[in-house]
Amino acid sequence: MDINIGINQKDRKAIAEGLSRLLADSYMLFLKTHNYHWNVTGPMFNSLHLMFEEQYTELFTAVDEIAERIRALGEVSPGTFEEFAKLTSIKENTAPCAAEDMIKDLVVGQETVTKTARSILDAAGKADDEPTVDLLTQRMQLHEKNAWMLRSLVN
Repeated sequence: MDINIGINQKDRKAIAEGLSRLLADSYMLFLKTHNYHWNVTGPMFNSLHLMFEEQYTELFTAVDEIAERIRALGEVSPGTFEEFAKLTSIKENTAPCAAEDMIKDLVVGQETVTKTARSILDAAGKADDEPTVDLLTQRMQLHEKNAWMLRSLVN
């Protein structure tokens, strides 16, 4: 069936492409945060372990919401690691690192996701796509807060 939600196909496709980048960034940040949750050590272990768990749990829910919005717009959601690797702006870190370096790396990741969400906002707004605007606004608010909280832990 044709989609008739008041947003033309060209705009839906453009918005979904942006959301696909947001999905990839969010998924990669989820993986990085989960990795750091498992591997953090040092005097701040307990507080960081719990904070990272809270953040990766929230990201796990978010990737589902983003993917479902892409589907509601009538596009196929990326869902493989290969697709995410091509679409993401999040740099992978495979080397072991100290807790403070993990925090700094996650600040960059949170800010990257915020910028990706912000880059889609104009297209969604021009298309009167309020559900996507709402999703993006919520994502930006959460990632900006997470970046602030993480940034507050380092000098």
